[in-house]
Amino acid sequence: MNKIVLILLMSAVSLFALEFHSYEEALQLQKKNGKIIMIDVMRTDCHYCKDMQRKVFDNVAMSKWLEKRFIPVKLNLDFDELSLGIHVYFTPTFFFIDADQKVIKKIPGSWNIQDFKDLTRNIK
Repeated sequence: MNKIVLILLMSAVSLFALEFHSYEEALQLQKKNGKIIMIDVMRTDCHYCKDMQRKVFDNVAMSKWLEKRFIPVKLNLDFDELSLGIHVYFTPTFFFIDADQKVIKKIPGSWNIQDFKDLTRNIK
């Protein structure tokens, strides 16, 4: 019984988490809605990446705030290749890509909700 409750709770949390897309999906969405693509470059064993996911991206209000402004993409350096000449020196690092496929902002590091909002608020 406890396992069933735990599975249901985990499923409910994931319903409210930020929805990440593949880069290819993001390009198609960007053509339709003109939003900036936000690429979260992370690694599987990165403690700070897990903190960002748990403390920022799994927050319902923050997920809605980000999805209103950006098309989120998550790339895992353990499996995915980077394009656009992107170089990452530590994870997580966030890249913001305009409709011309140019990096318009790079934000390295792990942040709390308010700091990440402040850092991304004026990206257009």
